[in-house]
Amino acid sequence: MIGLLAHSEKPAAARVAQDMVSELTKHGIPFLAERHTAPLAGLTDGLDIQDLAEQCELLVAMGGDGTILRIVHKLRHTLPPIFGINIGSLGFLTCLGPGEISRAVASIRDRDYILSNRPLLEARLTLSGGTDHVFHGLNDAVISRGERSELVKIRVRLGEIPLTEYNADGLVVSTPTGSTAYSLSAGGPILMPDSGGFVITPICPHVLTNRSVVVSDASQIHVEISERGHRVFVNVDGQETCEMGLGDSLVITKSARYLPLAMLPERSFSEVLRQKLKWSGTNI
Repeated sequence: MIGLLAHSEKPAAARVAQDMVSELTKHGIPFLAERHTAPLAGLTDGLDIQDLAEQCELLVAMGGDGTILRIVHKLRHTLPPIFGINIGSLGFLTCLGPGEISRAVASIRDRDYILSNRPLLEARLTLSGGTDHVFHGLNDAVISRGERSELVKIRVRLGEIPLTEYNADGLVVSTPTGSTAYSLSAGGPILMPDSGGFVITPICPHVLTNRSVVVSDASQIHVEISERGHRVFVNVDGQETCEMGLGDSLVITKSARYLPLAMLPERSFSEVLRQKLKWSGTNI
């Protein structure tokens, strides 16, 4: 059973959802739709996203990278493979574009896609009063100053070993999947999906020697605010936000959860990079 989810606010979502339903029906592939997606596709019945995930072996996400991130955050328990159809602008997590529905359905019918198991991170924010907030993210945990104009001082250690104190607008801790998102915009490196690391990237650091650091995904990354009066916001994948201040502690580790992301064999991550970043080269 295939589950269909679309970003309902995108102008092309209805057309893509209807094309997907038409193609699946033509090939006799059974499917169900999420309750907000069903009316876009001309269907009368839809399911809650949790029920959809439990009843389907594969979810087809029609949108962009943000659509997949939202699905991951809504599915707290069951996380089936996700096959992405890009109707956004810049997508590193999606397999195909909106004009390739026939190829997408053929791939699903023949099961010729491969699964790239993308690790999630766990961000545990412990407030000074003892309250814990735990988030799981596919891309990154971002510590930022919000609308404040001054820099914030953020102390980072790996386990019990101090790394440094950043005087910056904020900090991005990303997974390999998230290395092509905010971390890349902040000057961080691109990691291959299976590289097994975290990238720690300061946002607009005051000290030019503060650069991105790649650490093992076995690390425990401890983040604290080191100056009274400074408060920051912790945001995971742009989905959930908590305020953090002096005396609070954020610990980022590799989650036990992962996302099985469907990819086409002929479109490696290197090929996706070349297409999305418009890289070119010359023969020597």
